[in-house]
Amino acid sequence: MAYKILENKCTNCGTCDSTCPAGAISEKDDKRVIDANTCLDCGACAGECPVQAIVEA
Repeated sequence: MAYKILENKCTNCGTCDSTCPAGAISEKDDKRVIDANTCLDCGACAGECPVQAIVEA
């Protein structure tokens, strides 16, 4: 199950980008998005998000 970013909580800090081993996170419209096809489901991004904006999809 891939992860997703809750847009209403995301502050676009970029912490998740540097944590994702698959490079599945990118910026779109001043928010971060996760490519579900690239996501490894490892949860590294969710564990590092300072505002808990990343959850299992």
